[in-house]
Amino acid sequence: MSKIIEGLLYSESHEWVKIDGNVAIIGVSDFAQSELGDITYVDMPSDGDEIEKGSEFGALESVKTAADLYSPVSGTVVATNRAVEDDPSLINADPYTNWIIKIEMSDKGECNSLLDAAAYAKIAE
Repeated sequence: MSKIIEGLLYSESHEWVKIDGNVAIIGVSDFAQSELGDITYVDMPSDGDEIEKGSEFGALESVKTAADLYSPVSGTVVATNRAVEDDPSLINADPYTNWIIKIEMSDKGECNSLLDAAAYAKIAE
């Protein structure tokens, strides 16, 4: 059973979102990292990049496969997690501590379409 954290929001494409004021902190769910296996590479955008909700913002590569990452919200990238870029296995170790990007949201209302932990649990079964 995958770990799902109460209080976070989730997308159907298995990204999690933690809201901090107008900033969305985004990572991948435990379900996603367990499906991928040992993550060997993280492709992420640059600070200042504009990202639209639902658009691809990067990818994870593992020994088994690669998976695109899709943004759950629109906005501007304000930070990327260099530690994860340098050591992708951090995502396998703890996907909820090791976020990938932070986005300053252009429309906080987009969060209303994301899933809570209970709804995401049904998708991740």
